[in-house]
Amino acid sequence: MSDNVTILGAGLAGSEAALQLADRGFRVRLVEMRPGTPTPVHATGACAELVCSNSLKSTKPESAAGMLKAELDALGSHLLAAAHRHAVPAGGALAVDREAFARDVTALIEGHPLVDLVRGEAASLAEEARGADALVVATGPLTSGALAADLARVAGAGHLAFYDAAAPIVMADSLDGERLFRQSRYEDGSDGAGDYLNAPFTREEYEAFAAELVAAERVVLRDFETRELFQACQPIEEIARKGLDAPRFGPLKPVGLTDPRTGRRPWAALQLRAEDAHGTCYNLVGFQTNLTFSEQRRVFRLIPGLEHAEFARFGVMHRNTFLDAPRLLDASLRLTASGAAALGVPVFVAGQLAGTEGYCEALRSGLHAALAVAAELSGTGLPPLPRETAFGALLAYATSPETRAYQPMHVNFGIMEPLAEHVRNKRERYAAYAARGADALAAYRAQLADRGLMPKTAPAADAPVEGLPEGSSRA
Repeated sequence: MSDNVTILGAGLAGSEAALQLADRGFRVRLVEMRPGTPTPVHATGACAELVCSNSLKSTKPESAAGMLKAELDALGSHLLAAAHRHAVPAGGALAVDREAFARDVTALIEGHPLVDLVRGEAASLAEEARGADALVVATGPLTSGALAADLARVAGAGHLAFYDAAAPIVMADSLDGERLFRQSRYEDGSDGAGDYLNAPFTREEYEAFAAELVAAERVVLRDFETRELFQACQPIEEIARKGLDAPRFGPLKPVGLTDPRTGRRPWAALQLRAEDAHGTCYNLVGFQTNLTFSEQRRVFRLIPGLEHAEFARFGVMHRNTFLDAPRLLDASLRLTASGAAALGVPVFVAGQLAGTEGYCEALRSGLHAALAVAAELSGTGLPPLPRETAFGALLAYATSPETRAYQPMHVNFGIMEPLAEHVRNKRERYAAYAARGADALAAYRAQLADRGLMPKTAPAADAPVEGLPEGSSRA
């Protein structure tokens, strides 16, 4: 009889982990509380629903985000393959039609014979661990109150929370095509090239908008809800409070853009990115917000070209929950808190709950947790993930006891091991990081294959894993 693994949460990390483990012959019980228990930001009960942005970031091989995607491809990520199948134009980034992507992932989950998708809210880790050989907690930043309280009890004082914000989405047919222009940064927009729509501000328009943005009414939050605003998703109005020009050097930076009407760079510019393959709605890039809905409608319609914008979704601010990973997780993402031992099964944590930030980071952590569970239950042991890889660097940072005042982190070159020889040119330096990481990943993948955790040759990312030996614990 196969080992049984319970996974809590059918988001990006949980869905990836479920498919990876099922491919390796494990029976997976995947528990998802939606739609019966909704969240403030999810709209459906679909697996892997994206709620903040539809962008999975850069695909450039010499970027940290591009390195991470190469790792996911090499390790056979199901969800990255689904993202490619439902990609929408986004310049050098991978963005998806979020509804089609979620439908695809849900179909993969529901169609796998070894995955049992259970709808219902998990409230107790001990209860969910009963009858399982391993437990993976991937309930994400919006973990329900009951489960969060139980997790806090098991993890102890390392349980923390911060607050995140999502940007509005506007309908394409409500935008002023005469004022907006299509162009990606540093590309010629005269022939209609480019994947972004741009709303250019004059100095006068920008200053009037900034003044209204700062004065606009916000959703009132209690003090404990405002202590930790996650820096990577600061609401646009909070950025504006730092100074008149702060948005112009942040989300509204005009660099690399030329307004075809004037032939010059705008004083400031908002970029809008397509939300679906048909371009029926657009995301206001970098405009996470905590303004009231009525104020969003009033203030954001001051943006040139958005005077008559119709909102498909208003921006919202919501609670995010994550663990203090440096004190609570090891390099396999196993929960080391003393309370976890009492559960009687190994407990792993994946996704944003593990203290990483980003969609692809969540996919990779789900894949890593799946490999760790497979290694644990088959008795093969998990080879160490090289720090030279993108996720290896992030994992080393996130689980190092030396990391203090931890906040969720994206993959980036700042946390990677320095090159043996300094490369002055930034582009060449990043390319060297990527080349070194590719070599390290190839060696790591070979180690996984030697231990029966990965096929000898890389399969297509959406194909079942074949050729894995039956471990004695799965017999």
